[in-house]
Amino acid sequence: MPDSIYRVTEIIGTSPVSWEEAARHAVEVAARSLRDLRVAEITKLDMKIEDGKVVAYRARVQLSFKYEPHQ
Repeated sequence: MPDSIYRVTEIIGTSPVSWEEAARHAVEVAARSLRDLRVAEITKLDMKIEDGKVVAYRARVQLSFKYEPHQ
């Protein structure tokens, strides 16, 4: 493991239900195209508001995964 390198990318998940669902959705969708996901850190939570009502919860997530450079 001492030779392992990890990359961090930021993604944003949304949900009409909750921040937890927004974060979960972001990770699950990212997992379809990224391999070896390691850690997800929620860095910001916010809400989309329309006509004075919350219509969406958003979770900004920093996601780390094992970096495998092309050789």
